[in-house]
Amino acid sequence: MRTNKKGKCGTNMTGEFGKFIEQKRKEKNMTLRGFAAKLEIAPAYMSDIEKGHRYPPDKDKLEQMAEILELSATEKDDMYDLAAGEKDNTVSPDLPEYIMGTQKARVALRMARDTGATDATWQKVIDMLEAERTTEQ
Repeated sequence: MRTNKKGKCGTNMTGEFGKFIEQKRKEKNMTLRGFAAKLEIAPAYMSDIEKGHRYPPDKDKLEQMAEILELSATEKDDMYDLAAGEKDNTVSPDLPEYIMGTQKARVALRMARDTGATDATWQKVIDMLEAERTTEQ
């Protein structure tokens, strides 16, 4: 997807990220101006993000949003996925560092892609990791 000179997006954006952020902000009874001030960005820019007229911000700003909005770990993951979903061929911003820093993760992802891993296959992987996490605690 291309942006114009001001970084505004074309029509392919879903706007789901902005809707999510707006909902969470309102749940905290926070004004758009107040939220933008805490993020140290212009209210107009924040408004454009919420309306789906601009791409979600970078990972550092997303982290700051999650902290200000007091998102749970699951909500934070959802936020990252929604942010990635607004851009073509983008991975959730919390994952590239892990993927690129873990060779086995890259091997597993490529193998899954090449073999056409199904949701059922991925669920088995998730179940295995959950069981491992449970035994470690």
